[in-house]
Amino acid sequence: MSTGPTSPPAAGTEQLPLAKAINLGLRHALERDPKVLLMGEDIGALGGVFRVTDGLLKDFGASRVVDTPLAESGIVGTAIGMAMAGYRPVVEIQFDGFVFPAFDQITTQLAKMSYRSRGAVQVPVVIRIPYGGGIGAVEHHSESPEALFAHTPGLRVISPATAEDAYAMIQDAIACPDPVIFLEPKARYWEKGPVRVRPPGRTGPGGQDVGTEPYGPGAHSAQHEQPPSVFDPGAIQNATVVREGTDITLAGYGPTMRTIVAAAQAAQEEGTSAEVIDLRSVSPLDIDTVASSVRKTGRLVVVHEAPTYFGAGAELAASVSAECFYHLQAPVLRVGGFHTPYPVANLEEDYLPDLDRVMHAIDDSLSH
Repeated sequence: MSTGPTSPPAAGTEQLPLAKAINLGLRHALERDPKVLLMGEDIGALGGVFRVTDGLLKDFGASRVVDTPLAESGIVGTAIGMAMAGYRPVVEIQFDGFVFPAFDQITTQLAKMSYRSRGAVQVPVVIRIPYGGGIGAVEHHSESPEALFAHTPGLRVISPATAEDAYAMIQDAIACPDPVIFLEPKARYWEKGPVRVRPPGRTGPGGQDVGTEPYGPGAHSAQHEQPPSVFDPGAIQNATVVREGTDITLAGYGPTMRTIVAAAQAAQEEGTSAEVIDLRSVSPLDIDTVASSVRKTGRLVVVHEAPTYFGAGAELAASVSAECFYHLQAPVLRVGGFHTPYPVANLEEDYLPDLDRVMHAIDDSLSH
């Protein structure tokens, strides 16, 4: 899936599935910093349920790619202690619905440690969570829990939608001094996209990584011009305009971006120019980029797989309504999951936002 215009891959890029892009980003982070280590259930010999960590045990050893017991609370608790001791743990949760045994550690310890110590203690832990539906899985394997973490101060919550962003953002997340919830759209794992592969950078004075080349061409690459070890908050919290338009703004993140782009293309065929924004970060939300677009278009539709009730779209709608009250020509509309537990596999197509539901919201907004 590409959230930008279709074009031939630029020189120096590789066509990679999103899962492989994350694998390569993890590999470069491990090569760059000996304090980075991976932890999780079956991430070593098996390479993870989705094979995202495939091959890393062989190259980096069991002390840096650690197969853990099946105990999410213990995994995250151990990672917190290791981060306090100077390491940069990257935790894999096998499936989104399995994160809840660790919810206490994440929200009451990981999120609060830096604030509680007035910044004296940093806990640079990254928690990777495959999330979202569309894979025909059983119960507890298709959750979208981003709003729960976004509501907790002290956590960054981000989600790449493309292979290029996945490769870059996982490295930036590892370089971040804050705890990061890294949400990976599992239904998009094997969708390929162009990635400008940058090997680990050179070492400068004092051991600082001075990088090699920027992340490369495309709308997303501008977010990643700093070497990952020199943390730039904008690299993981700035939204990106991936398609310009004049009549309506469509915003989303992660697994819904392919549907949003398809809706913008369908709207174009009907004479409507839709601007598309990939939020990339759920917390913090880049309100400024969205508000700037809405001041131009006068309309906004927000799309996410999670239930719309108390979801990230509600926060974006409230903030944009406050910022753009006199520019809005229609109410901000949300398209998302229903306020029910995630359904069984043969009903998920009725639950997930699809092209028809997004197009209906576009028509509804334009009718005002």
